[in-house]
Amino acid sequence: MTRHSYEVSVTWTGNQGAGTRDVRSYSRDHVVGAHGRAPIDASSDPAFRGDPARWNPEQLYVASIAQCHMLWYLHLAAAAGVTVVGYEDRSTAVMVEEPGGAGRFESVTLNPVVTIVAGGDAELAERLHHRVGDYCFIARSVNTPIHHRATIRTATA
Repeated sequence: MTRHSYEVSVTWTGNQGAGTRDVRSYSRDHVVGAHGRAPIDASSDPAFRGDPARWNPEQLYVASIAQCHMLWYLHLAAAAGVTVVGYEDRSTAVMVEEPGGAGRFESVTLNPVVTIVAGGDAELAERLHHRVGDYCFIARSVNTPIHHRATIRTATA
């Protein structure tokens, strides 16, 4: 078994002079980083007093699922002889907030639009999306249902 380790830093930058004296006294701003990587300016969702111009954890969660799906899909396509020349996804997610303030993601839906070369096997290209969940490290690690509505297009010659 091969083990991989990942280290990420999260640094709160939202102390506005009074710390967390009360829920309104501080900003939710923070920076997500990793050695050798550009920092990601983040905050909480605007619904939770966050900065709408910054990434929030919920967006990053959905992004990680979408990225993992895409990367495994491209690998599976290459291994199956399906030549992908374009891939775009506009993923969506629904998070349910409970009365006490806790919450969870109810679902994530990936909406990849995949372009394959002219003469490529569109049916196989579509079926490969169903296999990604068997490999994607992120999808295999979360309990949120992940759906996908793939669109396969053929590139014009």
